[in-house]
Amino acid sequence: MNAPPPADLTGPTAAAELRRRFDAQRAAHAREPNPGLAVRRDRLARLLALVREREAAFVAAIDRDFGHRSSHETRLAELYIVASEARHAMAHLRRWMRPRRVRTPIQLLPGRAYVAPQPLGVAGIVSPWNYPVQLALAPAVAALAAGNRAMLKPSEVTPATSALLAEAIASRFAEDEFTVVTGGAETGAEFARLPFDHLFFTGSTAVGRIVAKSAAENLTPVTLELGGKSPAFVDASADLALVAPRIAAGKLLNAGQTCIAPDYALVPAALADAFVAAIAGAVRRLYPDPLRSDDYTSIVNERHYARLVALIDEARAKGARVVTVPDGAVPDPETRRIPPTLLVGVDDGMQAMREEIFGPILPIETYATIDDGIAAVSRRPRPLALYVFAQDRAARERILARTIAGGVTVNDTLWHFAHEGLPFGGVGASGIGAYHGETGFRTFSHMKGVFVQPRVAAAKLLHPPYGATFEKVLSLLKRVAG
Repeated sequence: MNAPPPADLTGPTAAAELRRRFDAQRAAHAREPNPGLAVRRDRLARLLALVREREAAFVAAIDRDFGHRSSHETRLAELYIVASEARHAMAHLRRWMRPRRVRTPIQLLPGRAYVAPQPLGVAGIVSPWNYPVQLALAPAVAALAAGNRAMLKPSEVTPATSALLAEAIASRFAEDEFTVVTGGAETGAEFARLPFDHLFFTGSTAVGRIVAKSAAENLTPVTLELGGKSPAFVDASADLALVAPRIAAGKLLNAGQTCIAPDYALVPAALADAFVAAIAGAVRRLYPDPLRSDDYTSIVNERHYARLVALIDEARAKGARVVTVPDGAVPDPETRRIPPTLLVGVDDGMQAMREEIFGPILPIETYATIDDGIAAVSRRPRPLALYVFAQDRAARERILARTIAGGVTVNDTLWHFAHEGLPFGGVGASGIGAYHGETGFRTFSHMKGVFVQPRVAAAKLLHPPYGATFEKVLSLLKRVAG
């Protein structure tokens, strides 16, 4: 639709170019502050077409950025998710946009009231490297469905994918509708300083704090999708034959480079050995030869690879038993592949239990009673996800009632993220706000309350000059209110 976007924005021109694009979108919003249903659906349809038409190109770009990324994982966890979000929004958008009547209390009759969703204006989206298409475009679906203009800053860690996003979006959208700006940390910092009407960030807690501070200078509301140590809480009633493949699959998708991957397993001490054996067996069935399999993804770059190897080495040095699958497999620095690794006998003194792992390493922590397990979850910062494995309903409900997490899947992993009817977001240190489906539409909308007073109304009885009539009416209102 427009000429291809410029190369990465760097140096002194970055701020000026960012501001130019922002001002163009702000002006476009002023001309069309509340796009109708047909306009919004058209934008979503173009985004959906872009994902479908560029599938092979996105698979190749992500593979190039990672060194190797399973094409099956890209098509399922990136492109399918975005397409599903877009289709869901298109199907439900008419209802989401409709003003909703609000019951009016008797003392305000015969007035009427309703809530009208209204676009905020210009939305900023900062996306990470681990799912560089899905986590860029799923928030964009919500922003466009809500009638906003959008600017996207994708990660510099995945440059091929970011460049493809910029080119593909420029081919389908006018710059004042939806635009992509690429560049490094300096560009990202300038981007966060723009006076967006909403700023959506997915990434690390450390960078999230910086983004929130920048947004606060403009009183820009933020959604922060962060991370943390998401536990897989295994109750004594759990069926390990069911549990093991589901934890292993959730942990090893994208080689663990997933913000909601099970970060560690919390297991009854009496089941520890059986659990290790079950997980190892499940991994062998899923990835018989992970260091060579096309199904197993590489670590994104050398820095993250070195960090993960250091976590394993430090845990081993501090007394953890390291179990790799297959037995004796070691990390391969040339392909940046790390074999699925279990850390048995971990404690809080190990770095693997103090930071989010973001790789194919699963520490296993044991507990004596269910309340000890709950205490272990609760003493740590609130996680983005919690996975509860329990056949006993009372145990399951006790864990759910006494822990706080952004979202939960019971007896499996990850699937709450894929349900468009559920809000997805963090709590506490794992994030602020939520999106997906109607929740995403509301995140990028102002839910404007409207009260309509009819021509004939009793409100004039409360106008000055105050006197006996005012006192009688106020006394009546107090009795009505109870």
